[in-house]
Amino acid sequence: MKTEETTLDKIRTRPRFKMFTHLSKEEYAENLNKYLKEHKGEFSGNVNKEVATICVETPYDNYWKPRLSLRVEAEDDDIVIRGVFGPSSAVWTFFMFLYFSFSILWMTFFTMYYVEKQIKSNEFPWALNASFIMLLCIAATYAAARFGQSKAKDEMQKLRKFAEESTLQFEKKS
Repeated sequence: MKTEETTLDKIRTRPRFKMFTHLSKEEYAENLNKYLKEHKGEFSGNVNKEVATICVETPYDNYWKPRLSLRVEAEDDDIVIRGVFGPSSAVWTFFMFLYFSFSILWMTFFTMYYVEKQIKSNEFPWALNASFIMLLCIAATYAAARFGQSKAKDEMQKLRKFAEESTLQFEKKS
């Protein structure tokens, strides 16, 4: 098994990695199911031959509780397993909504300021300040995501260990 990870993958909002294996998609899905059953109290998840979603079992469920999405793809003679860490889909959608909303508002306020300066008007003196506030909101959203990642670091390490062990354990037997 070979693993790839770049520096960019570590600083993303949703860190990712890539593993290569000689197992077939069906074998890999079967092995993930076996590994999940063996570690039932520690991990839970959904597995099929294309995609698997795994999370760590904890007594709490905060917004930063990570999930590992494993996507299995055929590439040349190997199987590529792409792992992406992230929160639940509801939390991820909420964060993307915030990024989108603040970005659109920033563009709107900055455009209002720019047009106002071009036509030498003074109808929106607050537009530049509002655009800076939107930039602060974008930065705060990013900071909240990074805070969540730091709170979930131990669980993300367990999930990464799960991905590697579940592949290595059964690849050696093949």
